[in-house]
Amino acid sequence: MSAIEHSPSTDIRTILDKQRAAFLASDPWTLEQRCELLGRAISLLVNHEQEIIAALTADFGHRSPGFSKGSEVLSPLATLKQTQAELAEWMRPEPRQARTGEAWVQYQPLGVVGIVTAWNVPGYMVFSGLAGALAAGNRVMIKPSEFTPQTSALIARLLRSVYAEDEVAVVLGDADVGQAFCSLPFDHLLFTGATSIGKHVLRAAAENLVPVTLELGGKSPTIISRSADFKDAVAKTVIGKLLNGGQLCVAPDYVFVPRESVDAFINVARAVVAGFFPTLKDNPEYTSIINTRHFERLQGYLSEAREAGVEMIELNAADEDFSAAPRNKIVPTLLRDPGDDLHVMQDEIFGPLLPVKPYDSITDVITWINARPRPLALYYFGNDATEEARVLTRTCSGGVTLNGVLSHASTEGLPFGGVGQSGMGAYHGIDGFRTFSHAKAILRTAANPA
Repeated sequence: MSAIEHSPSTDIRTILDKQRAAFLASDPWTLEQRCELLGRAISLLVNHEQEIIAALTADFGHRSPGFSKGSEVLSPLATLKQTQAELAEWMRPEPRQARTGEAWVQYQPLGVVGIVTAWNVPGYMVFSGLAGALAAGNRVMIKPSEFTPQTSALIARLLRSVYAEDEVAVVLGDADVGQAFCSLPFDHLLFTGATSIGKHVLRAAAENLVPVTLELGGKSPTIISRSADFKDAVAKTVIGKLLNGGQLCVAPDYVFVPRESVDAFINVARAVVAGFFPTLKDNPEYTSIINTRHFERLQGYLSEAREAGVEMIELNAADEDFSAAPRNKIVPTLLRDPGDDLHVMQDEIFGPLLPVKPYDSITDVITWINARPRPLALYYFGNDATEEARVLTRTCSGGVTLNGVLSHASTEGLPFGGVGQSGMGAYHGIDGFRTFSHAKAILRTAANPA
């Protein structure tokens, strides 16, 4: 396995050619070989947990060790082990109906899969993508984010220690390297990142007709129904928002609250955050913003909203002074009914700011959501079956968690991906196996009668 830093495109292409040659020169990996390859990744996560957590802490300035362990070690471990357990079933030919003869679909490895990951949960993205690509029998090239240099370098070193270069390779480098990487003639490309970058990735891949899976995020709404368990809904929404400092592609981006319950939402949110984070500034479980650029972007949202007269409620139980806060930490802040023209309501927030939008009827909520780009996730809290069905059938999002947040994205039995501006295609579990496979249609015709 090779980690090439600041590679010119010719060097990256050399690795691709080497992997493709190895793929073509040998029989497809058997079930046993694929499970063994997955087992190597499992061993890395088991044996290097503390190194992974330390690298993430260094990259973020500060990051919750508990979140890092759960998201970057335990979650991909579960994914890899479940993939091993279910792979035999996934690989079986799938019988299909035929008017005559015998028909089936056989899942065949594509060849070489490229994976480009984002910075917010880098370990999870690398190992989750690797699980699907290796399960399908492919060679894999990975380009992790340059915004997490310590973690990316560690992942490169770890993978190099257990995989040959023609099995798995990691390419390190800046945006120019990423552009060269995405321009390669892969057999499939998985990209996770911003919608604006995803457009460039799709253009680059089109030059070689490379099929692409894009996971792009977006503004994921939460709806709290009048029928909801209110305190439970507020608690789950707010804590889900604050995981990883709000830097998750499926984080609740804004929340719809019945107009008469907005004050109650604020009061409950204040109590919930005080319980989980009695202090913030030096709290080891409260994560920093990844870098100065994103910190200043979030501060810009707050400044614009303040100038527009938006009421902002800081959830700062200890009333700590953040004017000189180290490590780019931001106070969790509710924004009460910000105008739709403000950037905080236009851009994916990716931080601990939560706009609270009052509503009168569920019809208004659905109309508002449908007037905007389709989100990666949608969350509905409520116990009204008719209203729930209406939300599910009248809105379109990548995925949904009912009476919770985030959970559908970590459920391996469900496809994970976006729709429209939030992405295309899906992976995780059997859907990842199929994304990275060619579904070959086969028909054996019936013998002619003698």
